[in-house]
Amino acid sequence: MQEAYLYDKLENGRVRCQTCAHHCSLASGQTGICGVRKNQEGKLYSLVYRQVAAMHSDPIEKKPLFHFLPGSRSFSIATVGCNMRCRNCQNSDISQMPIDQNRITGNDMVPEMVIKSAKDHACKTISYTYTEPAVYWDYAFDTAKLAREAGLRNIFVTNGYWSEKSLKTMLPYMDGVNVDLKFFDDRLYRTICGARLQPVLDTIQALYEAGVWLEVTTLLIPDLNDSGESLRSIAKFIRKISPRIPWHISRFYPIYRMTDRSLTSAESIQRAREIGIQEGLYHVYSGNLPGEDGESTFCPQCGETMIGRMGFSVQSQAMHDGKCPHCGEEISGVWE
Repeated sequence: MQEAYLYDKLENGRVRCQTCAHHCSLASGQTGICGVRKNQEGKLYSLVYRQVAAMHSDPIEKKPLFHFLPGSRSFSIATVGCNMRCRNCQNSDISQMPIDQNRITGNDMVPEMVIKSAKDHACKTISYTYTEPAVYWDYAFDTAKLAREAGLRNIFVTNGYWSEKSLKTMLPYMDGVNVDLKFFDDRLYRTICGARLQPVLDTIQALYEAGVWLEVTTLLIPDLNDSGESLRSIAKFIRKISPRIPWHISRFYPIYRMTDRSLTSAESIQRAREIGIQEGLYHVYSGNLPGEDGESTFCPQCGETMIGRMGFSVQSQAMHDGKCPHCGEEISGVWE
């Protein structure tokens, strides 16, 4: 257990967590919605500090980040817990463990060990991923600071449900972020995820304004968020911030508590990608469809292939100094 960094002490021994957008108010002995932050006698503690439940050396394309050091490896870590209850969670075995199984598990790993492991695996970045990094914010914060000192960059793969305070405090140590924009409908956020839409939109806007490299992912779920209206709403929101923000459209697989829906068809993914391009986004990607053109990066000006991909593997790179060698168009991203 580690005393949390971001919380307020209230009357009668209560505390208010300031880490995510739920702002849980907890009496002594109570645990937050995430299941891993607890009020112990008037102090808020993280129950997962240094408790790593998953760690791997991944291709950075798996995050997915397609415009951040393509072809490099990212040392990825997670603890158990999440601040959402997504019925379709693909990592529910660890994200929902504190709630579904009433237990917390993990291997004790101090931040210095994470840095060493990243370097031992020749990774250029550390990714806080798999579950929601907001729930292990304190651990991620301490690790991210050390990573910067060691010459490593920090990647956050998040649902975006952060508090204004936690995001502002972490921003100086964030290099690249992928935000999961699940729906453009507050009702669906509440019923499917147990959260709200607006804080996610606010996080996306704040990240872009702060100059953090940003990409957005939407999991396309049949009959939930795959209508033309829904897809155009998301694309227009991203386009209004910047047409250069990459949008990943991923394929849904029946899992966890959403096994009543079918696998997303390839045609639906392709149609969604076309809608994104029609709405003016420069880079729209097809997720979980290996071999599709939508995996590769094209010059938005002349259409030439800049980065050819197959799955999470980079097959070719044609850019020179971040620009198209054919027409000179700048391809936004972090390339060095």
